[in-house]
Amino acid sequence: MSHVVLLISPEQIKAMKSHYSSSLAAKQPPGSIFSAKPPLCTVTAYKSGKVLFQGKNAEIEAVKWQKGSTAAAPKKKTSASVNVHRYSPPANIGTMSVIGSDEVGTGDYFGPMTVVAVYAKKEQLALLKELGVQDSKNLKDPQIIDIAKQIKDVVPFSLLTCDNPKYNALQAKGMSQGKMKALLHNQAIKHLMQKIQPEQAEAVLIDQFAQPEVFFNYLKGQELFQAKATYLCTKAEGIHLGVAAASILARYAFVKRFDLLSEKAGFKIPKGAGFAVDEAAARLIHEKGIDSLHEFTKTHFANTEKAKRLYQQKYHK
Repeated sequence: MSHVVLLISPEQIKAMKSHYSSSLAAKQPPGSIFSAKPPLCTVTAYKSGKVLFQGKNAEIEAVKWQKGSTAAAPKKKTSASVNVHRYSPPANIGTMSVIGSDEVGTGDYFGPMTVVAVYAKKEQLALLKELGVQDSKNLKDPQIIDIAKQIKDVVPFSLLTCDNPKYNALQAKGMSQGKMKALLHNQAIKHLMQKIQPEQAEAVLIDQFAQPEVFFNYLKGQELFQAKATYLCTKAEGIHLGVAAASILARYAFVKRFDLLSEKAGFKIPKGAGFAVDEAAARLIHEKGIDSLHEFTKTHFANTEKAKRLYQQKYHK
């Protein structure tokens, strides 16, 4: 799907809204002034002054408004203090066409671990920014769901989910969570590279969860993805919008799986690994038996023993 982003004055946006009055959409994306659906195109004007044209007629429709406007250039991202190593990204990474990968769910007792790799071309960065893409940790789940639904048809991506039974089986065999993550990142990136062929990204950027030598050691004996350049960096969601988009899509998949687990449990399961989680696990033991933890949780977490104690205290007085 083609798209064009223009920077337009408030007066001109007002004129645009009037022009599209007969095709205004009932629902507006967050941060927008209006959204309209003329033939074979969607036009969305944002409070920032940027206007997004999407669809088959995007370029035709945008031409009508190009006079007095400017193409919206992607804003350069800067990072906080990071650990510099030979896989550290270059200063211009934020403006490159990059495959970015990230994972979520590693610190949650309930629910799976999800990894997503996204290919974000330099021409799409302004669009992703307008759609609200940023580090998923700064967004609440309803915002993540809304943004994910918009970007899943904009950028190519690969999603892998390690559900709890598989996670627990691998962990029982001695595989660390770090190695599981490395394997999932490698697999997701390879899948995405196949999907976008013959096109090639300028680089791969992975949100760093282990030192590079440890990460690549985890992948010994595996068929490693082949990239023009590979970078690992902490807080990578703030360095390239491809990683930020990956974190949003991974969180979206995680939330959907979490909702399914709540349905199976028969009650709302809390996220995280705090006391509310221990209480929910104790209730799960009471209602579905101790073996149910293998389907719902990461059983090697300390929460398992806490839940067992709570179960004894609460349900076997």
